[in-house]
Amino acid sequence: MNAPQPPLLTLLFALLLSLGTNAWAQEESEEAAEPEREENRVTDYIEMEPAFITNVGPAQGKISYLKATVSLRASSDTTRPAVEAHMPRIRHELVMLFGEQTDLQKISGNEGRQYLSETAKARINAVLEAQQTGEQVDEVLFTEFVIQR
Repeated sequence: MNAPQPPLLTLLFALLLSLGTNAWAQEESEEAAEPEREENRVTDYIEMEPAFITNVGPAQGKISYLKATVSLRASSDTTRPAVEAHMPRIRHELVMLFGEQTDLQKISGNEGRQYLSETAKARINAVLEAQQTGEQVDEVLFTEFVIQR
């Protein structure tokens, strides 16, 4: 004799219960992963020491100097090691950028400093991208910016 088969309603209930449990488990694991991503979100200020001192201004005429103390703001706790590993190249890029400045009036104002900050950020991030670090800086801050004429 054949064993009695479970009613169709019981099978349907078991299937729905199984699907519901899997969906609940998946949702719970996604929620558990979310705080982990938030833990990686930090504000890390990376000081670039020593300060930058370079000549600026037109090629002819009196020599002027720029002294800039720079800090980088990052939002990941993995950015600092990448920046430190490539610090010589990053410093080179900033020395070149500062040395390219010929219009002292422009860089003496807020708009000029903002331009330098944005350009410096782009150059630093280009270095980090070229080195395939997967990291980037969010902001370049000048904590000291002095032009001696």
